[in-house]
Amino acid sequence: MKKMHAFGLVGLALIIVGSIYGLTASPPERHMGDVSRILYVHVPTAWNCLLIYLFAFGFAIASLWTGKQRWDIATTAAIETGVVLNILLLGTGMIFAKPTWGIWWDWDVRLTTSLIALIFYAAILALRTFIDDPNRRATLTAVTCIISFVDVPLIYFGVRWWRSLHQIQSSPETMAETMVFPMRVNAFAVLFISIWFMLLRARIERSKLESDEVVEPPVRRAMATA
Repeated sequence: MKKMHAFGLVGLALIIVGSIYGLTASPPERHMGDVSRILYVHVPTAWNCLLIYLFAFGFAIASLWTGKQRWDIATTAAIETGVVLNILLLGTGMIFAKPTWGIWWDWDVRLTTSLIALIFYAAILALRTFIDDPNRRATLTAVTCIISFVDVPLIYFGVRWWRSLHQIQSSPETMAETMVFPMRVNAFAVLFISIWFMLLRARIERSKLESDEVVEPPVRRAMATA
């Protein structure tokens, strides 16, 4: 339990450090000015959203391969975490888009594929609520998660494959070190917080499944066998 919460505490400490540095020590971007500082949250959130979806993809494969409940729990926890990050990346992206693009939303390839991912993965969570049988629920969750992952490479590479309003990914070589540092710190911060959230959700899901298991009373079993 203490180790699980350690991820959250480390992530919180890192995001405070990264955000303070990004707001104070890091200079405003040459063309976008101070509005560019939201990228210190938006970009790390986007990175980790795709990473968590990758985790969910791996957990889903393990769930299908082994049929063990713990991988279904891990898949569900990762999907829930990815959905939260997906909402945050779209929200911060819209806040960034308004002053830089002049509009809150554009059907740009990256925005559109990110929205599709949110719809797909949220639909998986909704689907789980309609299935009572745990084995069938785990199988459908894993299959739909694997299919939904097809959208993740499109999110990342779409701006390179097609003409897009969204800028192509930057690299440390194209950014000032004072900008790279807070972005990296916040990237690890969001990662640690995401891991903490996944562990917490997995624990809650495990407890829920255990409470749903109905143990038949010994007296009733004895009457049934009499």
